[in-house]
Amino acid sequence: MKKIVLATPRGFCAGVDRAIHVVEKAIEKFGTPIYVRHEIVHNKFVVETLKDKGVVFVDELDQVPEGSVVIFSAHGVAERIYEEAKARNLQVLDASCPLVLKVHFSAKRHYNAGRHIILIGHAGHAEVEGTLGQLPEGAITLIRNEKDAEMVDVPADKELAYITQTTLSVAETRKIIEALKRRFPNIIGPDAGDLCYATGNRQAAVLELCSEVDMLLVVGAKNSSNSSRLMELGLEQGLPSHLIADVNDLDPAWFEGIDTVGLSSGASAPEVLVQGVVDWLKEKFGPIEVENLVKLVENTKFNLPKALQD
Repeated sequence: MKKIVLATPRGFCAGVDRAIHVVEKAIEKFGTPIYVRHEIVHNKFVVETLKDKGVVFVDELDQVPEGSVVIFSAHGVAERIYEEAKARNLQVLDASCPLVLKVHFSAKRHYNAGRHIILIGHAGHAEVEGTLGQLPEGAITLIRNEKDAEMVDVPADKELAYITQTTLSVAETRKIIEALKRRFPNIIGPDAGDLCYATGNRQAAVLELCSEVDMLLVVGAKNSSNSSRLMELGLEQGLPSHLIADVNDLDPAWFEGIDTVGLSSGASAPEVLVQGVVDWLKEKFGPIEVENLVKLVENTKFNLPKALQD
């Protein structure tokens, strides 16, 4: 082991940064306990850190005492969740990423125009569940891959539109959209899907990184869609690639015969975990050169909810 190359950009995106700040500001303003429905972002370290500050994570709103402050996660929620919160007199702080809310708006716009909607995404992912829940059951059909696009059954009497999960593979999403357009020439939707800027930027940075390293490490949670896509990108480039939550997942055997390691992190992984990996490698292998490969610099920021703005 001689060298570590860090991909830039990596780590927190503007939506994740905003979501975490929503929780921290809520603690300052309202005190604890603060309730959060589901993981605020898909990262155990972040969740445990917030728990230590007095945050209570719940699966459903019936676990939140009436009248309490509750925060919705960055992934967005179904319409019924807002309605349930109102019925229980909960004070809602919405940490949904603005780019996810943009997808929700598109879904409603297409529905109101009489179109049937095809959603490209992963079944069971929190963001997908929230998007499906924006409209009545049956208004959106979920597909995952090109094969689904070629086989999907849709109403014959309706115009079609497509939307996408924000954290998918850029290349794979392009192929799925092309498959939809071949089958349904009049379908409408964004040419590159609804992938967020951070998803595209991190994938582009890792793709460039892969040409300069012998192995790829991605710091991120197993249930983080965007982190998984980064690891898969390394595999597609023919590199041994590993998705790790933190240094405890590292296996010294991985590094046999490896001179240069590429290191990136998903949009919900804090930088402290990346630096922990760098420190582990330095301790394990002695003096190592560390290079920062900058694809581009991000400066996107999202405002906090009005209730939390100073």
